Amino acid sequence: MTESDDGLLLRISPHPPARDAGPARRDTSGRRAAIARAATDLFLRQGYQATSTEQVASAASVSKQTVYNQFGDKETLFREIVLGVTATAEAFAADLPSAMDGVPAGADLDAALRALARRYLTVVVTPQVLALRRLVISEAVRFPELAASYYERGPERVLAALGALFAGLGTRGLLRVTDPDRAAADFAFLLLGRTLDEGMFRPRTIAPAEIDAAADHAVDVFLAGCRS
Repeated sequence: MTESDDGLLLRISPHPPARDAGPARRDTSGRRAAIARAATDLFLRQGYQATSTEQVASAASVSKQTVYNQFGDKETLFREIVLGVTATAEAFAADLPSAMDGVPAGADLDAALRALARRYLTVVVTPQVLALRRLVISEAVRFPELAASYYERGPERVLAALGALFAGLGTRGLLRVTDPDRAAADFAFLLLGRTLDEGMFRPRTIAPAEIDAAADHAVDVFLAGCRS
């Protein structure tokens, strides 16, 4: 796991060394990470078609042959980057089960949900995450399986984790939830809907005050229908 300069978590699979490779050939993790970071930046700024293997090699300060040795070709590198960036969503989803641990009913539940909503929305509308979402959508016809995998590992995984979280809160009597998965989808739509749409079509940095307002409104409406 590595982190790009924009804060995105990026998982890159290790490159298995050749059986007879020496120490220099085996120690490829640094070059592999540098190529991944450079490619991520270029793909997000220029798109898939406009980014060449030569540009990636130059930005990573390696040879073009090194890029081929590490990733095979541009298409494989692109797939690795797109699926690797889902580590950001996976890390968020993995933290959700502990988000409400020890939270009693009443005002503390309200505050915990607001904090969760702020974290969720902040991650989704990060400029680099929005850029990646635009990139995946723009290449969905060329790479339909890749787009589906991105959705499954990113947005769908977060929704599943939210559903499990709300099911737990329902079991504890803190929320009135008959269908946790539907509750998760409703919560996500209330929180992300307008802000995400605007961010996708009007690229800009979403101000913290806008995130706070959207999060508070989403929680208010959600609790109005689900509070026990």
